[in-house]
Amino acid sequence: MSTNTMKAIRQHEFGGPEVLRYEEAPLPELKPGEVLVRVHAVGINPPDWYLRAGYKDLPPEWQPAVSFPFILGSDVSGVVEAVATDVQGFSIGDEVFGMVRFPSMGESAAYAEYVAAPASDLALKPAGIDHVQAAGAPMAGLTGWQYLIELGHNEPNPFQPESHRPVPLGGKTVLVNGAAGGVGHLAVQLAKWKGAHVIAVASGKHESFLRELGADEFIDYTKSSPEDVVHDVDLVLDTLGGPSTGRFLRTLKRGGALFPVFLGFSDAEEAAKLGVTVSLTQVRSNGLQLAEFGRLLDAGTVRVAIDSTFPLADARKAHERAAHGHIQGKIVLTVV
Repeated sequence: MSTNTMKAIRQHEFGGPEVLRYEEAPLPELKPGEVLVRVHAVGINPPDWYLRAGYKDLPPEWQPAVSFPFILGSDVSGVVEAVATDVQGFSIGDEVFGMVRFPSMGESAAYAEYVAAPASDLALKPAGIDHVQAAGAPMAGLTGWQYLIELGHNEPNPFQPESHRPVPLGGKTVLVNGAAGGVGHLAVQLAKWKGAHVIAVASGKHESFLRELGADEFIDYTKSSPEDVVHDVDLVLDTLGGPSTGRFLRTLKRGGALFPVFLGFSDAEEAAKLGVTVSLTQVRSNGLQLAEFGRLLDAGTVRVAIDSTFPLADARKAHERAAHGHIQGKIVLTVV
């Protein structure tokens, strides 16, 4: 590298997709414990557009403090360009992927040609998939993993006093709401891998896609409400969450569990009457878990579906696509 700058998507104010600017930015400096990655692809995720807009839906005390200008994004796949002297396990030229510094909002800086990432957040990219698929995997895959398989950390849970605890899935019936989205389509596959009977909820156009991924049953929410047609489910993973997530209490058996991925559940009294455990957590960067997930990707046990790709310079268009909704898999930015 002969220059101290790179191209990146930065924003100088909160707002809609129009605040995303493709411009020159300082090249990140490598610190102890870090790896400099030449980025080939960037996965975009809901926290990106939440932060872009200023986290307006969060209580003021939860809104992260950020300094302008900043670079959005956490999910990357690329090639190691440099390694700090204290880092072991990675070498220049290695292909890697990871979710960088999440949930440290505004510090991950992935919408760029280069990113300096803690080595502990990275894993070797599975050889059997390309950078676009790898960039779509980290946050969605780790969310599914930490909700369903293993939490893998002891950090305080910002959403509830107790730690989130995944439940055994073998032989259980698991309903995944929002099953065609980034987290949803990977969660369907993880639940199947663990031996669950999976009910996928999405719009009808996604049925064949989800059945190909292993869904045993499908509910088109535009024609039937899941709570009206499904009962005695062991676990609901509601990847959409929000105020309406309480309706899934009616689908669960006594002793079942409801895992909303987003805030908004407000029916604790009803859940207690039904003996249902309601739990959510904050996904966190974890290179070791990502390496385990990567083995499933490499073997073809789990695959990342790509909704659409956009050049890095067109990040605004990618965010506009996300705002349109009905995403099948992941939206990814490509970096030449």
